[in-house]
Amino acid sequence: MAKVFQLRSSRPQKFGYKKARRHSRSDGADSQLNIFEQPETAAARIVSLETNLHPFERALLYDERGNVIRATEGYQESISHGEYVADAYCNLGILESEQGCVDEAIECFKNSLKHDPALFETHYNLANVYFDLGDYRPAQVHYEIGASIEPGYANLYFNLALTLAMQDDFERAVEALESYQQLSSSPDEDKTEKLLTTLRRSIGRS
Repeated sequence: MAKVFQLRSSRPQKFGYKKARRHSRSDGADSQLNIFEQPETAAARIVSLETNLHPFERALLYDERGNVIRATEGYQESISHGEYVADAYCNLGILESEQGCVDEAIECFKNSLKHDPALFETHYNLANVYFDLGDYRPAQVHYEIGASIEPGYANLYFNLALTLAMQDDFERAVEALESYQQLSSSPDEDKTEKLLTTLRRSIGRS
């Protein structure tokens, strides 16, 4: 029981948000963004930013640079144009959450899922918000939906393990954490092993 209390009082830090980068446009012209390709000159970057990018792509660049105001404007413009709507709502939800506007963040994520119920990033991010609120059951649901969409995303399983552990479902928490270890290319071995030890002791496994 002491180990369970220790987990609840000092739980490990979960992995954070994941921005939406896979896109489905309303006009059917699907594309994969390549926003990290470096332009040949600074001028080329400016021209690309201001004239050659769709509002969502522009917003994502501003978002990566930490310009919350311009990013928000770009995502909202993308939504108003009916382009990458689910992705834009998803990333707006992240920005709202990071500013402490939890209700607005949840609303954005829900709007994202209305436009694309299978958008992995939205399920994962919404689960993170519920986890931070202590609403572990809906967090678990969205992590598990996310895992069914992208079963190879390692960080999800670490967060799912924490969520299950907080609900005293230690057997499944161990399974999720072992999945994280198998999938992650660079797991934090010390943190993971300490958590595994705590969970296994909670269920009487060595």
